[in-house]
Amino acid sequence: MDIKKILELLPHRYPFLLVDKVLEKDENSITAQKNVTINEPFFMGHFPSEPIMPGVLQIEALAQAGGILCFDHLDGIDSSNAEIFFMSIDNAKFRKPVIPGDILTLKVELTKKKGNIFRLRGVVLVDGNIVTEAEFMAMVRKKSRI
Repeated sequence: MDIKKILELLPHRYPFLLVDKVLEKDENSITAQKNVTINEPFFMGHFPSEPIMPGVLQIEALAQAGGILCFDHLDGIDSSNAEIFFMSIDNAKFRKPVIPGDILTLKVELTKKKGNIFRLRGVVLVDGNIVTEAEFMAMVRKKSRI
């Protein structure tokens, strides 16, 4: 899946869109990619002398990839009229810093679904090594008029 399709599904835009490409997707899992460059705005303050991608943004990248996966499992909502919300995070672990030049592989698995509430598990890999992992929940609803 290319960036054009990702932009159709996710409401996020620069500088907060953290999925560049979907490499693989099946019924219950997705593998996506984020290219981390020195030009990321968060590196200006985190940390100027030793830039590290904030862990919360690594989790957000997993959540965005998971959101793309959830759009395949909607009950009674057309994906063009749906919005997804992050609900919770559990068991987050940050094992190694993410630095400019890293290519993040985002692997997310749908582990449970009840209505339009989803439980997911994800890992962030760099060069095949896990750098971040977490479990999280999301919900999808019809877009509001706000």
